[in-house]
Amino acid sequence: MRFEIVTIFPGFFTNIFDNGILRRALAEELVSIGVHDLRTFTHDRHRTVDDRPFGGGEGMVLKPEPLAEALASLGVLPKTQRHEPAAAQAASAPPQVVLLSAQGRPFNQAMARELATLGRVVLICGRYEGVDERINELYCDIELSIGDYVLSGGELAAAVVVDATMRLIPGVLGNEASGEFESFGVADAEITAGEEGIPRSQHGAGGLLDYPHYTRPAEFGGLRVPETLLNGDHAGIRRWRREQQLRKTLANRPDLLEGAALSDEDRKILDAIRSE
Repeated sequence: MRFEIVTIFPGFFTNIFDNGILRRALAEELVSIGVHDLRTFTHDRHRTVDDRPFGGGEGMVLKPEPLAEALASLGVLPKTQRHEPAAAQAASAPPQVVLLSAQGRPFNQAMARELATLGRVVLICGRYEGVDERINELYCDIELSIGDYVLSGGELAAAVVVDATMRLIPGVLGNEASGEFESFGVADAEITAGEEGIPRSQHGAGGLLDYPHYTRPAEFGGLRVPETLLNGDHAGIRRWRREQQLRKTLANRPDLLEGAALSDEDRKILDAIRSE
């Protein structure tokens, strides 16, 4: 898979991908990343990439001409000129063009999983007050936001999208199940249930939060690891983890419960927690 990042600050990405599993994925050529300086596609001596918006208002907006040239250099045509390749030519499918913007759809694990199935993804890093809307309308397949806050630019967001997506590409993680059995993992229907109907994964209810983890020593700072985790009762451990998962989700992200596939036992646990 290849990521193409269009930015006015290419130096931002100089070292950010030189660590952890992404560095290994790049070394093993499971993923490749191209960083493209938007100013390269300007034609004035000041290398101008922004201008004041029509109608007035605060700040500057990225101009359409340099962005259109940058996209053309990557083989990206306007959406009206693209043609879907035949099944036998899937590898030549046009890249998915993503505009990173505070006004975009929320980026989540499901979106990362969808992007991970593609051959090429072009990420446009917004700056200033945004990007000329005609670039969005003419070229962009999706507009994404990584959260309900405003960043100085889309570079941090691009790094987040790359990291979250590439770890779902086959071969990147040492344990292929790791990408599924974690917070915001696969849906409940995709998880094989274990004993007593308890999901084999701790995240079998459509992407709830993770349960607490403990390691040695068994006692630290006056706190001891829960006895349930030490007694070797695997069914009991799964039940405890499920309860803790529901407890943490209720406390920190109750919105996730609305769309979760909860069992009757899960609902009983939640009722008991709420009544405490």
